[in-house]
Amino acid sequence: MPKQVDHEGRRHRIAEAVCLLADEHGLEGVTLRDVAARAQVSMGAVQRCFRTKEEMLVFALGHIGERITERVRARLAGSPAQSAGTTLGHAVTEIALLEEEHRAEARVWLAFVARAAVSEPLAATLKTNYAALQEAFARLVREAGANAEHAVPLDPQREARTLLALADGLTTHVLIGHLTPQEAADVLHAHLADLWARPSGPVAPA
Repeated sequence: MPKQVDHEGRRHRIAEAVCLLADEHGLEGVTLRDVAARAQVSMGAVQRCFRTKEEMLVFALGHIGERITERVRARLAGSPAQSAGTTLGHAVTEIALLEEEHRAEARVWLAFVARAAVSEPLAATLKTNYAALQEAFARLVREAGANAEHAVPLDPQREARTLLALADGLTTHVLIGHLTPQEAADVLHAHLADLWARPSGPVAPA
């Protein structure tokens, strides 16, 4: 009887090999030969899973995004009764990849972001991911603002964009050693606290 191949499982195994190599050498150092060796499959198996290197990289980027999303879901599921503001804080903290245990993941993520600047397929994947995160953050900002002790005059979409940019920026600053993980977490938590501490009523023009 022919051996059954778990194609989806193999694709994820290859994606994990891409991430390990990207962490060690950057995306420029990722070759099909090295990916095959790290994933312990033949080059033919890699080429049957992905028609091009770009297709393989797009899948690997999605693989990282799924891993981070699952971690966020698991953290939120552990405290189902938490407020929208607390949920938002947990989600942004996970996405910022500030913990030491996520340092390799942060290096790989930023390698993909840099590559996306010159790769439309990767850029399209990132834009889709960011759009989904922005909508989720905007919903939580809206809910948290509505439940604040005083009415908080927030623009949910603008605040969601700010949080995404802040999370990415903090990832970079921790990765290059400009900030410690604790300093970055303090910046993030201070920003979140300020959201709900703003005075009620119309916002004064700048």
